[in-house]
Order: sequence, then structure tokens, then C-alpha cells
Amino acid sequence: MEEAVIEFHLDSGSGLSPYQQVVQQVRHALRLGLLREGDQLPKVKDVVARLAINPNTVLKAYRELEHAGLVAARPGVGTFVCATLPGVAPGVLGPLTRDLRRWIAKARLSGLDDEGIEALITTTLRTSTVEDTA
Repeated sequence: MEEAVIEFHLDSGSGLSPYQQVVQQVRHALRLGLLREGDQLPKVKDVVARLAINPNTVLKAYRELEHAGLVAARPGVGTFVCATLPGVAPGVLGPLTRDLRRWIAKARLSGLDDEGIEALITTTLRTSTVEDTA
């Protein structure tokens, strides 16, 4: 069995339904260049076994991605990426990821837990503008 390009996980505290989390994770992976055209999504039965969720949940997510034109199902073979989303240049992600990891470590040392870090990032994203970086 080939190792999947993407491995789904569920967060019961995210406020999103399991199918929405799967859709979001695929969209994020496409935007970050982690999934590319031609890559195969994990087979429904593998996702069901790993996450202990209903097969219809995974099928619903894959159908939504297909409806958006991002993946295509090939009966008997699997579901494959057929389009990507705009992202950033590959050389930009490495340094940004390193900076973000350092920032997260600093936030944890300051006493923030994951929920606090997420709240700070979400709030800052909603209130920041491009001019803030100048």
C-alpha cells in the first residue's frame, strides 16, 4: 500500500463538521503546494478506518471537492487532484514556516496553549491589513 500524500485528522473542538475538516485540509494542502495535480487522495476505506467516521462523510467531502473542480473520481481507482489553488512560491514557505515555528515556541514559553495561539492568530488575521507589514 502506498503512503498517502495527505493524512487527514479531525479536531472535535474546531467547530467544523468532519466532512468540512476533510475539505478544508485538502484545500490547505493544495494552497500550500503539498498536493499537486495527479496526486491521489486517500481511499475512502482508508480514511474511514483511520478516523473512525462514516464512509458517507468522506464521500460527501470528496464530492464537494469534485464539484469545486479540484478533484476527479475515477471509479475503481480512486480520487485524484485535477486542479490546484493559488498559493505562494515554493521558496517562500520554508523561511515562513521556520519563522512561524519559532514564534509558536515563543508563544508557548509565554504561557499560551494551542487554543490561545489559535485565537491570537485568528484575531490578528481578521484585523490586520497589508499596510501593517510596511
